[in-house]
Amino acid sequence: MKEIIRVQDVHKTYFTGPVPVEVLKGISLTVQPGEVVVIKGPSGVGKSTLLHIMGALDVPTSGKVFVDGQDLSELDNLAMARFRNKAVGFVFQFHHLLPEFTALENVFIPAFMHEPLTEEKKAYARHLLAEVGLSHRLEHKPNELSGGEQQRVAVARALINKPKVLLADEPTGNLDRKNSDMLYELLLDLNRKLNQTLVIVTHDEHITLKAHRIIELDDGQVANEITRV
Repeated sequence: MKEIIRVQDVHKTYFTGPVPVEVLKGISLTVQPGEVVVIKGPSGVGKSTLLHIMGALDVPTSGKVFVDGQDLSELDNLAMARFRNKAVGFVFQFHHLLPEFTALENVFIPAFMHEPLTEEKKAYARHLLAEVGLSHRLEHKPNELSGGEQQRVAVARALINKPKVLLADEPTGNLDRKNSDMLYELLLDLNRKLNQTLVIVTHDEHITLKAHRIIELDDGQVANEITRV
């Protein structure tokens, strides 16, 4: 089976201060279609940097990343933006919903970033909100939703373009235990029902124990890899 993500000897160095800081030091890994992969490790070891590079939000200093066979280094800025919009969905610790728009509008915004919005896409946005348990909240704005509900809207938004992979960076970092558990069960349900590939940066053992594979980083490198199934 062909991998959906391949990271090949990726290094990342930041030159913003007086001394260069090497965050990633030769990372190589693959993610298979339909996998739930957790990336974990102490703070500052490069987990979020790696996730951002895998999702084309950042570029490596050296090395290559392939997503669904596409070498990201071959894309110019416009092609990168289109690819990121279509092939990758993102869920962050902070939901980043636009406060002036309803839940439904927030979900279908990515659907017309590069092409006209269709009735089919609007219907799919409603379907996704129903899938995350918010069919009764379509016309509510973010300030009328709880933190857990806002994050579920963010998940639906991440899925609107049917991405090849969903990347989540500490998606429950702002939620209490109950809402954290609900969100992770939702993500696992999406994996089971849609065979949605998930790569999640988290410290939360709830999702770690249910992942197919755990990749542990330390000092910018892969320190350990555990396969559970």
